[in-house]
Amino acid sequence: MRALLFSALALLTLGQVTPARAQTALDDPTIVAIFDAANTYDIETGQLARQKSHTKSVRDLAQQFLNDHTTVRQQGRDLAKKLGVTPTPPKEFALADAHAKAKKELEGKSGASFDKAYIDHEVAFHQAVLDAVKSTLLPAIKNAELKAFVEKVGPAFAGHLEAAKHLQRQLTS
Repeated sequence: MRALLFSALALLTLGQVTPARAQTALDDPTIVAIFDAANTYDIETGQLARQKSHTKSVRDLAQQFLNDHTTVRQQGRDLAKKLGVTPTPPKEFALADAHAKAKKELEGKSGASFDKAYIDHEVAFHQAVLDAVKSTLLPAIKNAELKAFVEKVGPAFAGHLEAAKHLQRQLTS
């Protein structure tokens, strides 16, 4: 699953949009759609973890991610509406395919196997999103207010990554 997620984000950041083409291949409506999708996908996996995990620390982290990503997704949607930006997903959206496969894989797991797979997914997901935002999405954003918003929520994604890594270490020790 981890390789699948990295492959999807690599397609997003490298295959579909190389750094040399980032300024022309990505526009603000596409970036808004990608940002919204990333939040939605983590909300969905968090909901799954809240239902399936038998470990309180995993359920608690999933709830934190649910709360944070729901808030950020709504803020992003409100900003898009304010700016008159209609989110437009890329024609070939590898991240959507990767999410569907990862979610299906998580749905097939239970107990400690689920917890490990979920936390591994969260570590890989947040790292990949942070890398994509930094190297590809932020440099391509044209609207200053949208760029400021994405920069403002970056530390929360980084905090999620660190929290997931911390729990990953606890689960493996």
